[in-house]
Amino acid sequence: MQEPPYAGGVIALTTRHGKERALGRVFAVGLGARLQLCDHDTDQLGTFSGEIPRLADAASTCRAKALLGMQATGLRLGLASEASFGPHPAMPMLPVGQELLMFLEQECDLCVLEQRLEWRTNYSHTLLEPGDSPDAWLRQVGFPAHGVIARPAESQLVFLFKGLQTSADLNQALQHCRCADPDGRVWLETDMRAHCNPTRMRSIRRLSVALVRRLRTPCPECGTPGWGLLDTKPGLPCTDCGTSTELTLREIWGCQQCGARREQPRRDSRLHADPGQCPWCNP
Repeated sequence: MQEPPYAGGVIALTTRHGKERALGRVFAVGLGARLQLCDHDTDQLGTFSGEIPRLADAASTCRAKALLGMQATGLRLGLASEASFGPHPAMPMLPVGQELLMFLEQECDLCVLEQRLEWRTNYSHTLLEPGDSPDAWLRQVGFPAHGVIARPAESQLVFLFKGLQTSADLNQALQHCRCADPDGRVWLETDMRAHCNPTRMRSIRRLSVALVRRLRTPCPECGTPGWGLLDTKPGLPCTDCGTSTELTLREIWGCQQCGARREQPRRDSRLHADPGQCPWCNP
């Protein structure tokens, strides 16, 4: 059996939020590579809570993180993850996360990006009026296993309390926030940092499995690791009327190094969409 690429290698992982717990075993078993933690201040590139705005897009930020770790450790291989959360563009009532995981190899300037739209997220926020109880919302977001953030509603960036995962800490934070807000209102939101969010940590682990699988797959044209899914084409026809839907019809696989592309059918061999997903049958 051929040895996987990067077997015996050491990869700089740039994180300060415990992501090595989700990534370490996957890379050890799947690639035979060891992760070396670089606990760099990645908050300088932006924070979920907004006190430091993220100036670049998620992919650029992810690359910058990986490079920070490589520069700090002197290693030629780097790894970092990034994410963004918000309402689904087509269904605003549904929250989604965009998770990214990027691998860099310095010598051949290789950049392999794996990403997924994550529906399994507890991303949420709520505004507490004076006298409101947060209990129902806290149950919804999985507190206390999942951390939350609290801040005064009218001074959201003046101060905030992160990583609240006990009732005592939360109650103390609510008291401070109510006193600081002119109307006694409090803004609560989920803490989306990985070490405070088990749901997100599981998502990162799933993404790491996909990235390792991709790194084990060489490009059929140039042989570089990283052949995989790059894009999709919509148009899966409705099984009743034949109208094209927004569901994937074809997949575009390729190499992020040499630019080779191949279009192929869906991996699940699905040929038709359900009428409930058709813009004609279910307008």
